[in-house]
Amino acid sequence: MVNVLLAIHLMLAIGMIGVVLLQRSEGGGLGIGGGGGGGGGMSGFLTGRGTANLLTRTTAILAACFMTTSILLSILAGQPSGGRSIIEDLPATSAPVEPAPSGPSVPVQ
Repeated sequence: MVNVLLAIHLMLAIGMIGVVLLQRSEGGGLGIGGGGGGGGGMSGFLTGRGTANLLTRTTAILAACFMTTSILLSILAGQPSGGRSIIEDLPATSAPVEPAPSGPSVPVQ
């Protein structure tokens, strides 16, 4: 379940990056976009306003789905897995431990 949800989450992230990169720049901070003549884009597909509306709606839908999968993944990560520890599966040792010899010790020179 988590793996499927994670794969969907990654596809949504890649799709959202693609849609955002298709949108026209409004800032013009790098000398591109804005109002000048260098605009490429999808000139023959739709009008400028129709393309902007389509890309804005698509971005909003992808962002909402991305946030939903983020919340679901965080909920699933917080639940206990139900698995057992490897240490719990080790057999218990019941062999007695021998004490150290109590005879006189010889100093080492």
